[in-house]
Amino acid sequence: MGTAAPSPRIQHLRQTLAEIDPSLGPRLAGEERLLALAAPIDAVLGGGLACGALHELAATAPAHLAAASGFALALAALAGESGGQTLWIATDFATAEGGGPYGSGLDLLGLASTRLLLLRVPRAIDALWAMEEALRCRALACVIVELSGEGEVADLTATRRLSLAAREGTGFGLLLRHHAVALPSAAATRWDVAAALSEPDAFGGLGRPRFDLFLRRNRRGSSGRWIVTWDPHERAFCAALSVAVAETSLHRSDRAPLARTG
Repeated sequence: MGTAAPSPRIQHLRQTLAEIDPSLGPRLAGEERLLALAAPIDAVLGGGLACGALHELAATAPAHLAAASGFALALAALAGESGGQTLWIATDFATAEGGGPYGSGLDLLGLASTRLLLLRVPRAIDALWAMEEALRCRALACVIVELSGEGEVADLTATRRLSLAAREGTGFGLLLRHHAVALPSAAATRWDVAAALSEPDAFGGLGRPRFDLFLRRNRRGSSGRWIVTWDPHERAFCAALSVAVAETSLHRSDRAPLARTG
């Protein structure tokens, strides 16, 4: 049996909500593509990370920049499962400070090095322009821009432009900052990323990558913190630990009650 068509009242409500927040349009129409991470996280995100949107990642400290980059690449591997390449854009300064992706390491992480395109630009404003144009390209599954000390250029106005470009091209955009900034952002989610202690493999060697994730801002609901393990062979996250999160509050966030995520 087919699904009954929504009533005119429901259709009108969906149209009104989409006019208030255009980012809700694909979700209300049931057309939005989501990247599933792990069940406890997906429950908070409303099913997963939204494609056609901008998401922001920041290393909690300089020592955790590799972890933030690894998390970004793991997300790119998920986004590219249905085809398409990943474009990594970085300024010369960010590359000199943090290095760049390593081919063999990419393959071991689950993202084929042949699926990654690298673009180096001299200035942060050039990186943001390139990302805005790339997000409109449907041949790209994921676009990552890496910014270091010049990250203040990615302010509210710039991130709004990037969010609109991602929505237009249904692109998956990741803004990777070397450190968190206090600037407002139009990103759908903002994450603080750190490395977490992994479990050794069967031979006592290095285990699978593990990340300490703090969802600092979520336009669609609660925030939260999780320890997750990335399986590069299955290209899947597994939540090792869930921590209590704050429910969405219409008032001050510090007065919101705690909720459980799994």
